[in-house]
Amino acid sequence: MRTFLLLVLVTGVLGSAVGVVYARHLHRQAYIALSGLEHDRDELNIDFGRLQLEQATWSEANRIEQVAGNRIGMRYPTDDDIVVLQP
Repeated sequence: MRTFLLLVLVTGVLGSAVGVVYARHLHRQAYIALSGLEHDRDELNIDFGRLQLEQATWSEANRIEQVAGNRIGMRYPTDDDIVVLQP
């Protein structure tokens, strides 16, 4: 009986030790995945900031004016082009 109890306790201790090792292994894997995701998040935030700056640059009024004049030939109307209608 005593040997059986000792065997059960040793098996329980070994099983518990294996469980602890496995849990630590899972924890390390999750931490590595978290670190990778945080790095990806930081890179995406940098890209997003860069894109916001680029959008702000491309949408400035003088840039739009320049593109409108050069690419599609838009220009401000002259006085002769303006017609005032009276009600």
